[in-house]
Amino acid sequence: DEYVFTYPVAFFTVAVVVEMMVLALVWIALLWDAPLEGIADPAHTPNPAKAPWYFLGLQELLHYFPPFVAGVLIPTLVIFALVIIPYFNINIEADGMFTKDRRRRIRIFSIIAIVLSLFLLWFEVYVSLIPTLVIIFFMGLAAKPSPAPSQRFLTWVHLRPLSFWMMTWFMLQFVILTVVGTFFRGAGWSWVLPWRTP
Repeated sequence: DEYVFTYPVAFFTVAVVVEMMVLALVWIALLWDAPLEGIADPAHTPNPAKAPWYFLGLQELLHYFPPFVAGVLIPTLVIFALVIIPYFNINIEADGMFTKDRRRRIRIFSIIAIVLSLFLLWFEVYVSLIPTLVIIFFMGLAAKPSPAPSQRFLTWVHLRPLSFWMMTWFMLQFVILTVVGTFFRGAGWSWVLPWRTP
């Protein structure tokens, strides 16, 4: 009774969810046409030539950083981090980031936050700097000593583990870079407002 087996409990749950998702996607595909452009013409390339939406974040980084940094260094570091992170000391209890060894962790967090912010300022990547500063602000709130039980939000922030902050920062960067690349980039990759017609 203490164990839940993958088969049949989890297997059937996942199978039902996948079938529901497939039905929903088929229904959406039948109701709305895909927003495709015209047939490709090599004599007239679009301006700007944009990557598919899932690569627009990387294309946006290429706008700010030198090609080696955005096209080689950053993706390599992300893959390297994905390989190394599982070998770290896993926080099974999911304790808050600053609940143990608080002074040393605050010192490390401060150094990383300053270096990352200066790096983004050096290359003038304000699109990535703003969400980074937002995450740094909330992590700074989490670094305060244990809040009172009546302060629910501060208590919730205080109990978030490092994995939560890393994933939140990564997802926020991905979404913002993709939105900027999709809606705010015009001819010549210049900054445009999407609600103004050219």
